[in-house]
Amino acid sequence: MHYTLFIRCVAEFMGTALMVALGNGSVANVELKGTKGFHGGWILIGFGYGIGVMIPAMMFAGISGAQINPAMTLALAVNGQFPWAEVFPYVLAQMLGAIFGQACIVAAYKPYYNHTTNAESILGTFSTIDNEHSQLNGFINEFLGTFVLVLGAVALTADKIDLRADFIGLGFLVMALVVSLGGATGPALNPARDLGPRLLHAILPLQHKGSSQFSYSWVPVVAPILGGICAVKVWSVFFG
Repeated sequence: MHYTLFIRCVAEFMGTALMVALGNGSVANVELKGTKGFHGGWILIGFGYGIGVMIPAMMFAGISGAQINPAMTLALAVNGQFPWAEVFPYVLAQMLGAIFGQACIVAAYKPYYNHTTNAESILGTFSTIDNEHSQLNGFINEFLGTFVLVLGAVALTADKIDLRADFIGLGFLVMALVVSLGGATGPALNPARDLGPRLLHAILPLQHKGSSQFSYSWVPVVAPILGGICAVKVWSVFFG
């Protein structure tokens, strides 16, 4: 079935919102003081983000392609596999979805934001930071992680036989990436997942929230886009 651009953008909005809510919800559960999962560990976050990508991808793959990531959308467009005329609507839907999903998390965890005094723990429930406060290290990690993510997504869905089964594999890939490469930055692997919530962090009057660290914000935007473009190009050249 062919869906209109509007319906596909609605799917991108809902898919991205759900991904951020489930993914950053797991971060909030681990990082915010007083929650049931406080100090639950990085494995809990890896599981949350893996499932957080898998479920909306399985829900909306047949409608919009479940890109739910501007890096994926731009990578496909640059490599001639997605129409440029639809890039802006898709990316806008993804950004708005990320903001909405994060707003849901803030509403759900508001008392625990008030209990938490560590500013970087609060920021970590919204967006990413490099633990060494190194833009170079952050860029390398975000580029490599997104390269693997997009290459895996393109490879898993190349046969176009059963998208839902493919996205189960993608969920495990995201989980592995968070556990394996995510210790340095978070990670983002997705410009909307980082920039949308970071903008919300800057606006909301949360106690003890500290800086939104916009000096770092270009890293989880530029590095994933470049990593995604390179991944699709590599797949197209050798296997397309």
